[in-house]
Amino acid sequence: MKKLKVNNAFWAAFSIVLMNVFTTNAQYFGRTKPTYQKFRFDVAQTPHFEVYHYLKNDTMLINFIGWAEEWYHMHQLIFKDTFQTKNPILLYTNHADFQQTNAVSSLIAEGTGGVTESLKQRVILPFAPTLYQTDHTLGHELVHAFQYNKLLRSDSTNYSINNLPLWMVEGMAEYLSIGSVDPNTSMWMRDALLNKRFPSIKDLANVSEYFPYRYGQALWAFIGKTWGDTIIMPLFEKTALWGLDVAIDSVFHFNTQTLSGMWKTATENHYKQFMKDSVYTPVGNKIISEKNGSSTNVSPSLSPDGKYLAFFSDKSVFTLDLFIADARTGKIIKKFSSLTRNSEIDDFSFIESGGTWSPDSKKFAFVVYSKGRNKLAIVDIDKMKTELVEIEDVASFSNPEWSPDGRYMVFTGLNEGIGDLYLYDFQTKKTRKLTHDLFSNIHPSWSPDGKYIVYSTEAICSDQSKKFCFILTLFDIETGESRMIDVLPKADNLNPRFSNDGRFIYFLSDADGFRNLYKYDLQNEKVYRLTEYLTGISGITLFSPAISVDRQNGMIAYTHYFDKKYEIYIAYDRDFYPIEVDKYYVNFDAGTLPLLNRTTVNIVDSVLSSRVPQIALSVDSIKELPYRPKLKLDYISNSVGVGVTTGPSFNTTDMAGSVFMLFSDMVGDHQLYTSLALNGEIYDFGGQLAYLNQSNKIKWGASVSHIPYRSGSMFWTIDTLQIDKEKYAVDNLVLDYVRMFEDNISAFFYYPLSQTRRFEAGISASWYSYRWDRYHNYFDALGYPLGGKREKLPSPPGISFQTANIAYVEDDSYFGMTAPLMGHRARYQIERYFGNINLYNILFDYRRYYFSKPIGFAFRLYHNGLYGKSSQIGLASPMYLGYPWLVRGYEDISIYGNTGNSIGYNSFNVSNLSGSRIAVVNAELRFPFSGPKVLAPIKSNIFLTDLNLFFDGGLAWNKGDKVKLKWQTSNFNERIPVFSAGASVRINLFGYLVIEPYYAFPFQNGGFSNGMFGINFVPGW
Repeated sequence: MKKLKVNNAFWAAFSIVLMNVFTTNAQYFGRTKPTYQKFRFDVAQTPHFEVYHYLKNDTMLINFIGWAEEWYHMHQLIFKDTFQTKNPILLYTNHADFQQTNAVSSLIAEGTGGVTESLKQRVILPFAPTLYQTDHTLGHELVHAFQYNKLLRSDSTNYSINNLPLWMVEGMAEYLSIGSVDPNTSMWMRDALLNKRFPSIKDLANVSEYFPYRYGQALWAFIGKTWGDTIIMPLFEKTALWGLDVAIDSVFHFNTQTLSGMWKTATENHYKQFMKDSVYTPVGNKIISEKNGSSTNVSPSLSPDGKYLAFFSDKSVFTLDLFIADARTGKIIKKFSSLTRNSEIDDFSFIESGGTWSPDSKKFAFVVYSKGRNKLAIVDIDKMKTELVEIEDVASFSNPEWSPDGRYMVFTGLNEGIGDLYLYDFQTKKTRKLTHDLFSNIHPSWSPDGKYIVYSTEAICSDQSKKFCFILTLFDIETGESRMIDVLPKADNLNPRFSNDGRFIYFLSDADGFRNLYKYDLQNEKVYRLTEYLTGISGITLFSPAISVDRQNGMIAYTHYFDKKYEIYIAYDRDFYPIEVDKYYVNFDAGTLPLLNRTTVNIVDSVLSSRVPQIALSVDSIKELPYRPKLKLDYISNSVGVGVTTGPSFNTTDMAGSVFMLFSDMVGDHQLYTSLALNGEIYDFGGQLAYLNQSNKIKWGASVSHIPYRSGSMFWTIDTLQIDKEKYAVDNLVLDYVRMFEDNISAFFYYPLSQTRRFEAGISASWYSYRWDRYHNYFDALGYPLGGKREKLPSPPGISFQTANIAYVEDDSYFGMTAPLMGHRARYQIERYFGNINLYNILFDYRRYYFSKPIGFAFRLYHNGLYGKSSQIGLASPMYLGYPWLVRGYEDISIYGNTGNSIGYNSFNVSNLSGSRIAVVNAELRFPFSGPKVLAPIKSNIFLTDLNLFFDGGLAWNKGDKVKLKWQTSNFNERIPVFSAGASVRINLFGYLVIEPYYAFPFQNGGFSNGMFGINFVPGW
């Protein structure tokens, strides 16, 4: 029997292809989370928590620990559960530090106040600009800690987190941390009633437009106040067991639809007594709305001369950008700034921080996140140049306000959890602290003469359902003294602004349960309500700046919330109808979430209204320890099976199984991954060990692995078999099993310059060895098995490769439903191969996306090539141009060339599409077709599709080939570019898979006379 010869070049080529596929690299594109500074944590152990922090202020640490223990005891009244081990809390001193956390892998957005993750049940949060926000976020996230403790730590009950709708999880956290007295959520409920879009419970689970936090809180408040808060856990647990509909039927003995109707009826009956007139016209002119902006237009800021209005808007769909408009007509003049244009900026601080104009109305300043801290971005509106100013003494600040003389900037600075007022001097570049108290001071505003600053300061309101309230305060610049203005006590009086003549202070207050505009007369100390809106004047949150006043004309800009839209109005003081109100009268009835008929004591509201400033902890109950990273198991997944594979002549025992484990330390700086797998015989055992270190600016990792790859082939042959000293001709079914074993050691590094830019590098060494087993299976002429044997054939010699690579990557793109629609992506990479093959691999991949609803345009320029000696390149596997993710329409190409009648393409064959170097250019018009209303003309929450018109072009060649830039060729040896055009539909299958059926015309393979269908299984480039 003739033995097969093995070509070493073949094995080298085969191995390098596999090496390219299986080598561990950083993600090709995508954003990264930078580590701008190294945090040195300590651990404070309390009776129920381990607080990981780097605070130097013991007072704030003790306060925070007191709040945590207080929330623990309050939530325990509802959950009737305890923590078996101390629950970890990771505390960061500000949001910019929080965005760098390694405890969760995803990027932290500006609007994320805190996170509770399930693996270690860690609560991760920063100090917010106010104590109220920090306290509320802590209470909210600890509800999630109790939820995870109940669902994941139970050994006897088979709970399923997937059964719980998001409104139930997040709404519970809001209700247990805020209660039912909440003018902000009440505003949302009144708006839903006024605009006839009050949801059913089914809508909350299936319609994305209903924000689960607000509507979930309202529904839980209704359930808890009507049937008593003791019903919360039975409903929650039974939902986790059986699903919502079954749980509601079990707990209430009626169906989900009935409960929905009761909730809506109770809400209507409660609020209609306060909404006497369901139709009203906001004061002034609406200048920014969906017509010229979007549904979200917030943080209005009037220039001092009254000519311009700056505001944030998601007019661009994917980002909240800064725009400037004519203050009288609303005509958009310029887009100030965009995240896709500023690579140094990670994010805008837009939700609870506004901007400010220079006194000459020529510059605008606002707060951004850059290099792990807040910076002041100052834009020259004529030159459209942006200057980033770093305030060295204050890493986190909000709501800057330019002084009338242009020399100073006052702002709220957050230091060690305390929000005080600071003054930055543009001349000396120095900062001065103005206030020195524990409670936060926010929303500062200058008097026209520059002598006073008015702001809102926190105070304890322990006899109300909320712990904190906000009081108007005047600060005298000359004396440094503060004086509280005694108006509307125990309400949230926010966003104060001086009138242009300095006599009045405009501000927002929820004193009557609504969020309306008021003014305080500094001369006669009277308070006037200027609006009486049934929804309210509000930004995205309670603390978002929502009013602005120009210093020259007294024009007022405000954000009106109505029909789920934030619209900006312009009015003058004379346009309002002021009504004097009792400056001590506060009534939150209109801001309270309703019940049907109270049947029992409301636990949540009762404990919230009787809160003390903090739980008193003895010194002995707090233990301070240095943080030492220890790896602990986060996750383990396994699958094991054993079986026997039988054949006519041999038996083998095959095993199949795998186990994967993830370890990490508490703050996420160190991660260890291990995997073991067996699929076949003992030779097919594989494993990998990988380590990742994220503690420094340069993140690095290393891995070692042993991976077997098995392939096989079979053929029939005639052989002879000796039986009882006689030789017989038999049929032989020959099975060849070829195993290649890869042993690899690699290390990689990446250095994020920002969230959108990074450097990558890596080194790797791989050794390949082989084993060739042949199984003979003998049969007689009638097909009866006669037995068999196994032999080990000579294996080819082992080979080795070493690689080194470096890359620069940019990605500020925003993904639509099936492909990116805005921004750009770029990857520039060079890789060096050593060992059996010595080559350079150069990669250039640039992509650009433009979107102006409803059309997107995408462009890609791509090159991938092997460079080196021709003899070396010949050993490597060629690259192929005809994949549908490169050039569509060339799947049906004959290896011998086409024989169609079209002149000029009968010499075109598959070799035109392969080479050691390829270049590709793609262009697409992308039309979002069905999906979210903000993107697509056909609204759908499930069926997400794009329609596309495409043009693809590419060229494949080898070193030394004759490349001709022409449309057709009759010369078999010439290399010419190929082009195609067509249409496709991309479909997003529930977020798990994107498929793209397409119809393409391959112009070098028949063109319009040879159109063909194809399908692509990758997201759009």
